Amino acid sequence: MVKYLHMKKYTIITRPDEDSLQLEKKLHKVLTAHDHLLDSTNPEIVFVVGGDGTFIYAVHHYLDQLENLCFYGIHTGTLGFYTDFKDSDFDEFLTKYLNGDTFEIKYPLLEVHEESNIYYAINEMRIENVVRTQEMDVYINNQRFETYRGTGMCVSSQNGSTAYNRSLGGAVLQEGLNLIEMCEIAGIHHKHYRSLSSPLVMSDTSVIRFESDNFTNAILGIDSDVYSIDEASSITVQTSPTKTVRVLRGREISYFSRLQSLFL
Repeated sequence: MVKYLHMKKYTIITRPDEDSLQLEKKLHKVLTAHDHLLDSTNPEIVFVVGGDGTFIYAVHHYLDQLENLCFYGIHTGTLGFYTDFKDSDFDEFLTKYLNGDTFEIKYPLLEVHEESNIYYAINEMRIENVVRTQEMDVYINNQRFETYRGTGMCVSSQNGSTAYNRSLGGAVLQEGLNLIEMCEIAGIHHKHYRSLSSPLVMSDTSVIRFESDNFTNAILGIDSDVYSIDEASSITVQTSPTKTVRVLRGREISYFSRLQSLFL
């Protein structure tokens, strides 16, 4: 863990609900009083007020600047995976930051190549086709693994294992494990068509490639963003070797406490 002192150039990404917007105003007031400069173009720190969805939006908004900034979040709902503080903890949240009593951790991103396009996801990528059965060959580390038929496939990071992946019946991966996970989306299984049909957990050095002669009507989902892949023939996903998300933490909260607060 790296001890982190506060920075001066900041911006705030806020969920557009009344409670979050009020907290944003309060945050602006205190930061200005401590000689901070609002700079939404080139911030050194991005304060996130909202939930995990707001955090993911903020990461994508500043995707081209990740090496130059970090994120620090407060949740205006239940405790999230990307935040340590709830809105009722505002004073502690801010005091920790102003006193330099925070530490930095880094989260990996998934890197997705589709033809000449490159996308990055913090939670998951998915290929989905709700119009017709999608057939594709799956390669892992350049070795053909299976032919899949069904609605699609989801590949998640450790962070994303509790999101869409979990809804598909995928395994929840403990924080700190350098793993990625592939999970089927409504696969077709009978005597003529078979694929693994269970989630597959792999090391973060694994490279997965999906190939098809026809991706017509399929979409590529990158977290909450969606792209058409009608003209694609190959899509590759791996843990990014270059991009990470830098996050400030102000509390030591166990991963299992976060799971309990969200799901139990």
